[in-house]
Amino acid sequence: MSTEKKQDIQKEESLLAEHWYQLRKNKTAMTGLVIIGLFILIGIFAPLLSPMDPLEQSIELRKSPPFTGNYILGTDDLGRDMLSRLIYGARISMIIGVISVGISLVFGSAIGLISAYYGGWLDKLIMRLIDIMLAFPYILLTIVIVAVLGPSLVNAMIAIGISQIPRYARVVRASVLAEKEADYVLAEKALGARDWELMFKSILPNCLAPISVQATLGIGTAILDSAALSFLGLGAQPPTPEWGLMIASSKEFITSAWWIVTFPGIATLLSVLGFNLLGDGLRDILDPRMRD
Repeated sequence: MSTEKKQDIQKEESLLAEHWYQLRKNKTAMTGLVIIGLFILIGIFAPLLSPMDPLEQSIELRKSPPFTGNYILGTDDLGRDMLSRLIYGARISMIIGVISVGISLVFGSAIGLISAYYGGWLDKLIMRLIDIMLAFPYILLTIVIVAVLGPSLVNAMIAIGISQIPRYARVVRASVLAEKEADYVLAEKALGARDWELMFKSILPNCLAPISVQATLGIGTAILDSAALSFLGLGAQPPTPEWGLMIASSKEFITSAWWIVTFPGIATLLSVLGFNLLGDGLRDILDPRMRD
């Protein structure tokens, strides 16, 4: 390995160590990280943590309140264990957030990078298309896409991902515009570096800070949007233990069996809160202007 590569690796390790140190000092980010980590662990080990089958029904025990027998959080209107359904719901929500943001991140970053790097008529054309997408209310655009594709959990993730593409495209475009005229880019151009090398190896890695913040916040938004779609009957379909669907299917029992609606709502709130706190913390850490 050459000396230059070793120095680059050492610099990257030093930068990661500095960011991790700043992250540990940031109480907001650490709180969000703990909440997210807890939900991820719950989702991964759902089969071990779940006391019962989330789909198993006990009609004779339907709408049992919390701490009834073996049902710590009670049962829903079909007699299914609320705790087990919440645990499996954590897995589904984390998957929804990651896949939805993954779709929008890949396509949005590519669009923003190409648009900013080449500029000219291509940039104008792409940005006008992005403006058209942004002209539609976000949730309305998501509903339209799901309606076209058909109501299902997979289609809901695709719709959420497509609807968020403009956000990432604009964030990446703004970052690339600031980076592409930097001295290191001009020097690499002078040395004969090809466009794709400059775009993906030099410019894009230096735009990861705002992208990381947007992606973290976007996962929380995706979880919330998925719950909204399921509430409207356009996302997960019964009997999937998805938090939004659990709220939608039990909204009529909000006065007679409050726990059926309340616990999925609290789980959704905490997961979104965790990602929002982590996103705010990352912004404070990665943006030098936000540091004390």
